[in-house]
Amino acid sequence: MSTLDTGLTLIKNASQRVSKANGAVGNAFKSWMPTGLYARALLIMIVPMVILQTVVAFVFMERHWNTVTRRLSAAVVSDIAALIDVYKNYPQDKDRAQLRRIAQKLQLVVDFLPAGDMPPPGPKPFFSLLDQTLSVQLGRQINRPFWIDTVGKSNLVEIRVQLDDSVMRIFAQRSAAYASNSEIFIFWMLGTSTILLIVAVLFLRNQIKPILRLADAAESFGKGREAPNFRPRGAREVRRAAQAFIEMKARVERSIEQRTAMLAGVSHDLRTILTRFKLELALLGEGPEIDAMRKDVDEMSMMLEDYLAFARGDSGEVAQPTDMAMALEELRSDAERHGHTTTVAFHGLPVVTVKPASFKRCLANLVSNAARHADTISITGHRDHRYLTITVDDDGPGIPANMREEVFKPFLRLDDARNQDEGGSGLGLAIARDIARSHGGDIMLSESPMGGLRAAVRVPV
Repeated sequence: MSTLDTGLTLIKNASQRVSKANGAVGNAFKSWMPTGLYARALLIMIVPMVILQTVVAFVFMERHWNTVTRRLSAAVVSDIAALIDVYKNYPQDKDRAQLRRIAQKLQLVVDFLPAGDMPPPGPKPFFSLLDQTLSVQLGRQINRPFWIDTVGKSNLVEIRVQLDDSVMRIFAQRSAAYASNSEIFIFWMLGTSTILLIVAVLFLRNQIKPILRLADAAESFGKGREAPNFRPRGAREVRRAAQAFIEMKARVERSIEQRTAMLAGVSHDLRTILTRFKLELALLGEGPEIDAMRKDVDEMSMMLEDYLAFARGDSGEVAQPTDMAMALEELRSDAERHGHTTTVAFHGLPVVTVKPASFKRCLANLVSNAARHADTISITGHRDHRYLTITVDDDGPGIPANMREEVFKPFLRLDDARNQDEGGSGLGLAIARDIARSHGGDIMLSESPMGGLRAAVRVPV
């Protein structure tokens, strides 16, 4: 391998590692970020403002309080320099009483130590404006060896100055030499952040409400329900989206209405022809050939009803509260009349808002499919605060796992296992899933504890 190929390989590997690292960081950031638009909008508005306020306040206040601290420290050092002058110019004051009275008026505590070496330098804070300012002012105004301690005592500052025959030790109040801005800075940040948060919450709440109303209206329309009193509100973009939804809803309803009217006409014409066939067969009398033709006409009539039901869907029906426990009991009675052992159980509040006729047809197709291939059927309903779930179990041969999605395709019949919709149109499960999805739910097939097939319908309530 050439040197160029090796270099390209290294660059490619490094690029892949960087890409993986960026992906990991991006995923971690996404998991930390809130998912709701309300919370994200608050972050977008508040975080930049808080950062800007922090930077501006810090820069402004730090410069202001640095100036104040320098002036205070210069004043304290000037007082110390004055005390040194008094000490040098009044040697007759042996007990230093006059000097201490002057220091007391300057709010300083002064005593004298024997002449000797200064203490070793103490630990310096990582960043101390007071330490730096005092050092500069002492070197500038006194120009003698000195030692300071701004760390040891929280409210006092100790300063030692080397004189000719002794060491002057001065204790000064920290507040006399240093102006702290931490309380004002915290108060400023909390105050401005609180005001920004209140304004943002009040503003965003009114902006989010129209979006939530639009989402509720779209969800209701997806479940086949009406959204009363819905109209465009809010910002211009939200109004535009709401208006587009209303126009789309009107187009969909108009298309369904036209399709329903067309199917009604086709149904009427085909039923008229089938009725004519039945009448002509009735006039022909009895015979094996006539019975076979009657059977074909009846089967054609049933297939026509299935085709029209599949094409028509549940259009025109209005969702309304329905007692699902009673509906399941009706399905049990129908199955038992056809000689199948059937059990029913329902848990939770039974009243659910659905399109009653179409939803019963969905469940009836599932029960009919189970009854065609099994002897025992179990129907179970469960309703919680989010979903209505109804399962139909049987002890039949079941459906292979790799075919459980295929059987929902229109006109599909299985040759093995259950021989789906034998003698029918192959639309039973397709119609059932179409109805479930028109309610915002779906149908899932799996293996039943009874050994056959489990069909589970789940729709939001």
